[in-house]
Amino acid sequence: MPSSFAARLLKWYARAGRKNLPWQRDVSAYKVWVSEIMLQQTQVQTVIPYYRRFIRRFPSLKSLADSPLSEVIAHWAGLGYYARARNLHRTAALIRAQHGGRFPKDKNILMKLPGIGQSTAAAILALAYNQRHAILDGNVKRVLARHADIAGWPGDAVVNRRLWQQADKYLPRQNIAEYTQALMDLGAMVCTKNNPQCEHCPLAQDCFAYQSGCIADRPQPAAARKRPHRRIVMLMAMHKDNLLLERRPPSGIWGGLLSFPEMHSEAEAKTWCQRRLGHITDLRCLPPRKHQFTHFSLTITPLEVKIGKIYRRISEENHFVWCKLLSAIDGVPAPVKKLITQLQNSKNHNGS
Repeated sequence: MPSSFAARLLKWYARAGRKNLPWQRDVSAYKVWVSEIMLQQTQVQTVIPYYRRFIRRFPSLKSLADSPLSEVIAHWAGLGYYARARNLHRTAALIRAQHGGRFPKDKNILMKLPGIGQSTAAAILALAYNQRHAILDGNVKRVLARHADIAGWPGDAVVNRRLWQQADKYLPRQNIAEYTQALMDLGAMVCTKNNPQCEHCPLAQDCFAYQSGCIADRPQPAAARKRPHRRIVMLMAMHKDNLLLERRPPSGIWGGLLSFPEMHSEAEAKTWCQRRLGHITDLRCLPPRKHQFTHFSLTITPLEVKIGKIYRRISEENHFVWCKLLSAIDGVPAPVKKLITQLQNSKNHNGS
């Protein structure tokens, strides 16, 4: 029975659920919104330090809306999926301009804002205002697919519709915020993708997948597709203690972040340096590095180039900037940060 489902889940949550997450303290729609956007495609333990740093810098919707996008991106750097940060900034500006700086309490209005879909809007309203809305994030889809025997890939429209129907069916009349958190926690802590702890699950007694022994088959993954592969050369040009970085376009991969200039080949990078910078005194190709994105894989070949006398200067209007190598670099993608750290360690080791 639906009431039994919710009652058992709430009882489990009172005993074992997460109640000390940073966004659960002094709960507000703003904090819930930021956490929900960060938690898209990212695990809780990864999100926590980024969330704390983000909220320290942007403690309110107004402070987020008033800040330049480049600073928002810098505080997001390393968390990935940078469209989320751009959407946060756009949405903050829209709420300030169109809703007097106050979070809308209407689900349909929320869903019109950038980056806020049906489940995210429901989570904000349920967790911040205790409104009665069902959610359907990745963890919840897994719980419901296993418990109610919903076969197929959740991305399929028919399967997704069945999951929403099930989510609505089990929604209790009261304690919505606790129930919503409990359902997310169960998927994250017990009904996990791999090695689920069914013996500790409050729903095991009538879970179809557990009783039928088909846990691994619910939910079914998307059909496998061959992931495209790209290769690039990252130019790590250094002049004395300065490192050349380029501001990437606002949209696309690593949008708005500082990164190394990208080239197609070592020869192209060498020619570019000679034409745009100055005399090359040393050139060294470092071992390739691989980086995985959602839709493609990337092989990065780092090319360390030392520039002697600079006889051509690059204008910052062209999005290039010289940064001190040993300074803390904010607003760079994770693989670029690793390469900069490698250069810093090498310089410290060599004492030059």
